[in-house]
Amino acid sequence: MPGSARVAIVGGGISGLTAAYRLRRALGADAALDLFESSDRTGGVLHTTTVGDQAVDVGAEAFIVRRPEALDLVTELGLADRIVSPTPRRPAVWSGGRLHPLPSPALMGIPATPAAVEGLAEPGDLDRMAAEAGRPLDWQTGADPSVGALVADRFGESVVARSVDPMLGGVYSSLAGEIGLREALPALAARLDGGAPSLTAAVNDLVSAGAAVTGPVFGTLVGGYGVLLDALRSAAAADVRCESRVVDVEPAEDGWLVRTVDAAHTYDAVLLATPAWESGRLLRGSVPDLAAPLEAVRAASSVVVSIALSPSTPLPEHSGVLVGTGEGLRAKAFTFSSQKWAHLAAPDRPVSVRASFGRFGAPVPEPGDEPGVDDRLRAEALEDLDEVCRSAGATPVSDRVVDTRVRRWTGGLPVYGPGHLTAMAQIIAARPRRLALAGSSYAGVGVPACIGQAGRSAAALLDDLR
Repeated sequence: MPGSARVAIVGGGISGLTAAYRLRRALGADAALDLFESSDRTGGVLHTTTVGDQAVDVGAEAFIVRRPEALDLVTELGLADRIVSPTPRRPAVWSGGRLHPLPSPALMGIPATPAAVEGLAEPGDLDRMAAEAGRPLDWQTGADPSVGALVADRFGESVVARSVDPMLGGVYSSLAGEIGLREALPALAARLDGGAPSLTAAVNDLVSAGAAVTGPVFGTLVGGYGVLLDALRSAAAADVRCESRVVDVEPAEDGWLVRTVDAAHTYDAVLLATPAWESGRLLRGSVPDLAAPLEAVRAASSVVVSIALSPSTPLPEHSGVLVGTGEGLRAKAFTFSSQKWAHLAAPDRPVSVRASFGRFGAPVPEPGDEPGVDDRLRAEALEDLDEVCRSAGATPVSDRVVDTRVRRWTGGLPVYGPGHLTAMAQIIAARPRRLALAGSSYAGVGVPACIGQAGRSAAALLDDLR
């Protein structure tokens, strides 16, 4: 069976392509691997395109190199020489109409000391932080509050809005009040479960442990994520069917039936590498008990405006800007890509900037709902960027634009609310035989997490087939 297996992969993002690659490696050249992708391209929320005659990522742009999954896959595919680290520049936080240093030491924006957010947080909240270690901590083992609720209670609302929200918002496209503690910061939850006497103590323990780890935290690829996607497609050697929308998946004798708009195909196994809510829709008629919790997962959307400025355009001396909640700018963040990544910086190259909009609960309208919305986003991105530049003593840049590109990620990320990981683990444990689930909904939203989940899902299918 394994050598002659027929397997369908539904979804052509990084998860689907990684799963297809793992299956090909295990099953050999004779296995039939069909990959169905509803859009006109593979890659999902990873997308490298040309803006200002320069290849840039308009989706995710980096991965954590301290996790092994992405680093190992890139190395396995012979791309290790393309990995680069960020420059020493650090992001700033926008609050009160000006730029502030990124709080440090901190754990995903949760400051370890009041001094880390001095000048950023409200004076009353600085006092609250200073006294927090002496306040009783009512913590129940196994509790899963939102990150925002915990930090607001112990450190104050301004710490959440001006330090934690900006950090977590860039990762999850949600505010800290929507993100579960165990989902985003499991090590912090474990410290509290283990008896840490205060949030201050738990954060300081983790910050100290992290300080002992040397080397860069993030990396990216010269040429963008498109280089990785191309290598995966080639190595997987799957029959990729773009613009092929799957409408239903149901059990068949010793396998599964996959229906598209115009055909039906029978497979020995199926791997759904689609968002949880989409996987739930596909299984609604055949596995309703599994479909219901999958469809209940909420989605966050975002938009990236990629901007190319004329060569040598000066920007504030940061790698980017994270915007505090309710701080006046329409964009939620800026990445100064040419200052963050040295390989994008050259005197004769355009200066690359990314502006990000939208988060859970505050989506950007679709063009069908607001005609001309993309033009509005371009204008707002440049107006906000000009304001940031003026505040830092730099010249406004909106008259130096040479190219822009708007890229939407509608339903691009699942919301990792309290209890999400527990619910997803139960779904994975209850999966029917020869059906597996992969993607950003199950074990983390980052690229390494998606690669890891795809590998585990492929391994589970192989066990079923054997």
